[in-house]
Amino acid sequence: MEPMGDVLHLLVILSFLETGNAKVRDFKAAGATAPGDIIIGGLFSIHEGVEESLNLSAPHASQCVRFNTDGFTQALAMIHAIESANRSPVLTTLGISLGYRIHDSCSDVTTALRASADFTQEPTTDCVGGANTSTCLPPIMAVIGASSSEISISVAQQLNLELIPQISYASTAIILSDKIRFPAFLRTVPSDLYQTRAMVRLLSDHKWTWVGMVTTDGDYGRSALESFVSQATASGICVAFKEILPDSLTSPDIISAVINASNTIRSNPKVKVVVSFAKPTHMTYLYRELRGQGLGSGLGERVWVASDSWSSSKEVLGKMDLPDIGHVVGFTFKRGDLAPFHHYLMNLSDSNDVIGNNSFLKEFYSLPNRSGDPGVVSSSTSAAEILLNNSHADIVFSVEMAVSAIAHAVADICSKKDCKTAGTVQPWKVLQALRGSRFELEGKSYTFDQKGDINLGYDVTVWRSVRGVININDVVAEYHPINNSFSYTSRHTKNITDLRDVVSVCSASCKPGEFKKTAEGQHTCCYECINCTENHYSNNTDMDQCLSCDTKREWSLEGSSGCTSKTLEFFSWQDGFAVVLLALAALGIILVLLVGALFLHHHQTPVVKAAGGPLSQLILLSLVGSFVSAVFFVGHPSSLQCKTRQVLFGLSFTLCVSCILVKSLKILLAFQLNPDLKDILRRLYQPYAIICLCVALQVLTCTLWLVLQSPREKATVFATTVLAECDEGSYVAFGVMLGYIAVLVLVCFACAFKGRKLPQNYNEARFITFSMLLYLMSWVMFVPIYVTTSGKYLPAVEMVVILISNYGVLSCHFFPKCYIILFKKEHNTKSAFMKNVQDFSFKSITDSSSVSETSVSQTEGKCTSHTYSISSPSFCMSPPPIEPTAPQNFWSVGQNIQSIDTATYCTIFDHGVFVTGQLTRPYRLRRSMSL
Repeated sequence: MEPMGDVLHLLVILSFLETGNAKVRDFKAAGATAPGDIIIGGLFSIHEGVEESLNLSAPHASQCVRFNTDGFTQALAMIHAIESANRSPVLTTLGISLGYRIHDSCSDVTTALRASADFTQEPTTDCVGGANTSTCLPPIMAVIGASSSEISISVAQQLNLELIPQISYASTAIILSDKIRFPAFLRTVPSDLYQTRAMVRLLSDHKWTWVGMVTTDGDYGRSALESFVSQATASGICVAFKEILPDSLTSPDIISAVINASNTIRSNPKVKVVVSFAKPTHMTYLYRELRGQGLGSGLGERVWVASDSWSSSKEVLGKMDLPDIGHVVGFTFKRGDLAPFHHYLMNLSDSNDVIGNNSFLKEFYSLPNRSGDPGVVSSSTSAAEILLNNSHADIVFSVEMAVSAIAHAVADICSKKDCKTAGTVQPWKVLQALRGSRFELEGKSYTFDQKGDINLGYDVTVWRSVRGVININDVVAEYHPINNSFSYTSRHTKNITDLRDVVSVCSASCKPGEFKKTAEGQHTCCYECINCTENHYSNNTDMDQCLSCDTKREWSLEGSSGCTSKTLEFFSWQDGFAVVLLALAALGIILVLLVGALFLHHHQTPVVKAAGGPLSQLILLSLVGSFVSAVFFVGHPSSLQCKTRQVLFGLSFTLCVSCILVKSLKILLAFQLNPDLKDILRRLYQPYAIICLCVALQVLTCTLWLVLQSPREKATVFATTVLAECDEGSYVAFGVMLGYIAVLVLVCFACAFKGRKLPQNYNEARFITFSMLLYLMSWVMFVPIYVTTSGKYLPAVEMVVILISNYGVLSCHFFPKCYIILFKKEHNTKSAFMKNVQDFSFKSITDSSSVSETSVSQTEGKCTSHTYSISSPSFCMSPPPIEPTAPQNFWSVGQNIQSIDTATYCTIFDHGVFVTGQLTRPYRLRRSMSL
């Protein structure tokens, strides 16, 4: 308001509300009025309540009590905003002005309804046509107010009858956004839906999950409680208690309700955060009760989250300081520039002309000071100081926004018609203009949404006390409803840090590796922390349940925060044992190749022919395959590798044993004493046919194995490891394959055992016997070990047996021959070979003294050319196979006692073990003489 000259245009009409038996129709006096072309109604809580009337006999207006400086300052903000609008180009260019008629709701619904009845009254017949204008009240085109949601709900229902637009500057109840029930209601502040959402986000950001709530019993308090609890529950925040205080301070239950609320707060020491939607006066009573119970020193760590209803009212502390109650975090509406309004307050006048138009101002100047002396605030300096201290930037800005919206709506209407004529403008026309208009304030543009709200978000303040002086205007953050987030200012980092040190939880957070277990009927925020069981884990705090590991690939101990990959085990190339076995296999292959090369180089020598000639090369080739098959037992097994290793070994060793079998059968044939059976065996003896038949049977076995149920890769899962191994598919087929080889080995062993007493230097039978016995022993030990053993070294067991078998054949069949070829070359001649046979034969004849001359004669009769043939397979005389014991130099002795025909020849039987030669009769005679 400008100086005295600018204030004189206030209305002269002033009358106080008369007490007593006044009737509703007599309630027409407003506390502050001003003329204008368009009249705006105002409804403010100039007083905090009304006197309680115990005996009601007739309708009457109650006496308002307890002057409310905050409400009075809000009314002055409306007056200042209207005066500013009247001077703005928006209205001056049209030549119209705004007036006002302001009533006191006294924070009482009944009183507010009496005031709204004045706003909706029809003009009397005396006022029609402009007669007697001093007593006629012009109609109200819009109403600004009220602050309380409960009052706004009641008033809005009455104003709906005439569709008079109502713009509230502080009512935030969610229900007021319902345009079906409240079509004429608008507001310049956000709905409590956004305030409760902002509060829940603040609690979540600070991990405050165990909170209490205090609210009032009314439409505003109940709506805020319901909205907060539903959103808090959805965000995992538990409300430990809900204290609902009577809405009216004159209620007889107010004292007991405050005491109960104080006791509840005291009995919940873990609740360090209390959300309050109560009114300022209720909070004053509550803080006073808490301090009276001696809880002041224990409340220092508590955080009070204040709604917009009391977040800007530091009077709630009374004589207490912030350390007595803890921290206060307030949600306030967006703020504007207070400088113009402060200038207006500083220039208010207490002259009779101004006071005559504003009874509220007269009462304010007559208020006593704290000592009880009346009229102390009459001085302009002290009055302005009180008003400045009770000016809240957010409320003033909301009031100014409401006035600006009405001014722009009226301007839109009056730009199309003459608003000077009474009845031209109707309230519902103003309502339509408000819904679609866009207005400006302080350089920014605003508009109402479909719900009639202007949602600008909130400022978050943290109260602080400096040497007993409390500052409630420190904005530490802004809430943005679009993305439900806060943006913090850097100036007040310390205040935010202090809040983060507060812990308000029912149960401590469960660490990773634990999960929350809530008892039945208990809050979800109160729980026990239980370790996750084996093979389960939790990788975050406060998890409701443990997650399961993939037991095929992972494992975990009890209380684990994650899964550990199971170790993949197999007989790897890096294993030391595998390296040794592979080295032995490689050495075996090298030895086989060297032996093969040596035998090829000496393929015409008696030793090589005695070893089997071409069959020896076939045996060496099969050993190469068998050694190679051992390599496939190492490394990560694949299905192809599993098939290859068994089949390759089975066929290779079958070929090897088949060749040895042929040599064994030759021995059996050579020492067969039954001539008839010998003739049959001689005809059946077809070496390569026998080999092909034996190998073909094994090929058939392996083919059926691969077709019907072949070996394949298999993963065996253990507690902490995964064993990659080969599943042999059909163990019957596997057994048949090995059993078939074992049968061939037994036949070789039996045949060779009969010829174990052949000439010592060229004795194949005893080596076959030993190698086959070694094979049988190794595989007999393999079977129980293979059946009872598991793990990555199981392939090594079979690999060892294969190497033993291969080296047994190589050592018994080839190494002795190599020794003679390399180091005993004098024994690898036809003459030496023949001499050895002659020595063996001579000793055999000598040891057979029991042989009769008749037998000799019969035998001679069978020798057609008077020769003594010792050939194999047709001995002229078949001495029993006895161990040769003749000395190596017996050949020279024999030469002294025999003469050898020049036609004598010595050839090595391709597959046999004896020499065929023609001996002269003198040798036979000499032998006969020795008998």
